[in-house]
Amino acid sequence: MNNNNNDGGGATLIAHAGAKKVTREELMELPIPEATRTHKPVAHFKIVETLEEALSFRHLKIVRDEYAVSNDGMKMFGVMDLNSKFSGGRFSIGLRNSNDKSMRLAMTAGFRVFVCDNLAFNGDFNPLSHKHTRNLQLIDSISIAVDRIQRSFLPMEKQVEEMKTLGLNDAVAKLIIYQAFIDRQIKGIPKHLMSVVHKHYFEPQYEEFEARNLWSLSNAFTSAFKKLNPIKQFKITAKLGTFISDVQDDLSQEMDIKLKAKSNANGNGKGVSANKSNVLTMPDQVPNTSNGSIKGLPNSKDFGYEDLDVDDIPEDAEEEFDDYFDSEEEDEHIEELIERLEREEAKELQKAARIFNNSNLQDF
Repeated sequence: MNNNNNDGGGATLIAHAGAKKVTREELMELPIPEATRTHKPVAHFKIVETLEEALSFRHLKIVRDEYAVSNDGMKMFGVMDLNSKFSGGRFSIGLRNSNDKSMRLAMTAGFRVFVCDNLAFNGDFNPLSHKHTRNLQLIDSISIAVDRIQRSFLPMEKQVEEMKTLGLNDAVAKLIIYQAFIDRQIKGIPKHLMSVVHKHYFEPQYEEFEARNLWSLSNAFTSAFKKLNPIKQFKITAKLGTFISDVQDDLSQEMDIKLKAKSNANGNGKGVSANKSNVLTMPDQVPNTSNGSIKGLPNSKDFGYEDLDVDDIPEDAEEEFDDYFDSEEEDEHIEELIERLEREEAKELQKAARIFNNSNLQDF
């Protein structure tokens, strides 16, 4: 499924590593294995049903959902778009579950969510990650997760609104694009998309992105990334989020300095509204650092190997490493070992108590 909405948000579900797309009704038909002393399987449909009920209690509705399961039905992946919208985006949820001890019950949320059956799992934050242990209380766990999601709506919306107040001079916008691609501030970003980002920003397809601000520039990047295959798109978009956040923090600081300077120049000690002058300009009003980079924007770095195509560099295996060692099977072995040691300790205490009692009786 490709996410073709024009708001820069929404959820994407990819099934290309052996899983198959299914309907919610088909989830009901999937069997679950029997529980053990240390592992408590949960029906995939039950998770979806409980999540929908928890959302409805908070006046949230699912407007679109998709699911995929592994061939044996043990793993489930899903995405949901919610009716909760803000100016320029929509909030979404991603979830996954397994009944074969391969991964935890987990949820991710935000206005850009990506779930794939190769274990790629990304959103703005993760409100739930729970092992399938005997103390798993599904209703309570999901209710707490939904509360966390709802509380995150306002901060994320404020972040987007702040990005919209950061108007950009054309030269500053071009510099940010340049640093993302040429200075490789977003590692692995295909250089041929630089002109596509430029076109989306300076010739936007949608009226809501015509304003020259950081939010429009962010969506110019994500619109260009839709030309990539889904897995590459996910990885690059995740790196874009960090890059844009850093730029936002630095530009916000520059804006504060600019407003304070104007306030002092006016001599009235009163602040100046950002709405009256919120366009960052250059070169005169953007100070340079000693190394020639622009203060308030990510610094240029010397990566070396200029002729090397970064698209050919293998991705870091850290994510695969974390996913592999997130297995619950090792945890189950540890729990069983602890229980066995506790039983042996209890037997030794009982044996010692009997010996002590017998010796006392003999004294009498």
